[in-house]
Amino acid sequence: MPDQYVASDKRTGVEVSVTGEFPAHPDDRMRIARTVTLFTRLASTLLATENETERRAGFRAVETQLELADALIRGDTEEVRRLVRETMRSMGVTQDQLQDLTRQLQELGGLDDATAEQLSKALGLDVPPGERPDWPPLPPDPPLDDAGADAGADAEDDEAEPPPAAAPR
Repeated sequence: MPDQYVASDKRTGVEVSVTGEFPAHPDDRMRIARTVTLFTRLASTLLATENETERRAGFRAVETQLELADALIRGDTEEVRRLVRETMRSMGVTQDQLQDLTRQLQELGGLDDATAEQLSKALGLDVPPGERPDWPPLPPDPPLDDAGADAGADAEDDEAEPPPAAAPR
């Protein structure tokens, strides 16, 4: 029988449940509870944002950060680079500007050669300018369902309790 953890936000009523096979270690179970509670609070805060433009920008930012966290955990370096470049591009930062920033930090003594090289590789800037492809255009924003957009003001989360340990089978 799968385990389940449910977190809800008292002020907005947003509820998130996660069902699956959870590790038995108490620290893992506490991390599951904390992560679900934080996600519930975040979703509640976003849904309570009255300004539609700000709400959608918030969702996009969270989606990208969650994708980035997933790629980092999986060790997918190429996906991490793509997501960082996409984030920078959406903020209006070009590859040339990032390269200039890296060079300036190095010249000002803020970066040693090894760190500058690692930063360039991490951002995908280690390819010579004439050889690197242009940054891909940003994908269109998917439409978001506005259901629950007037969910209320700032969110307050419930206290997180870890899911109970699974019963022996």
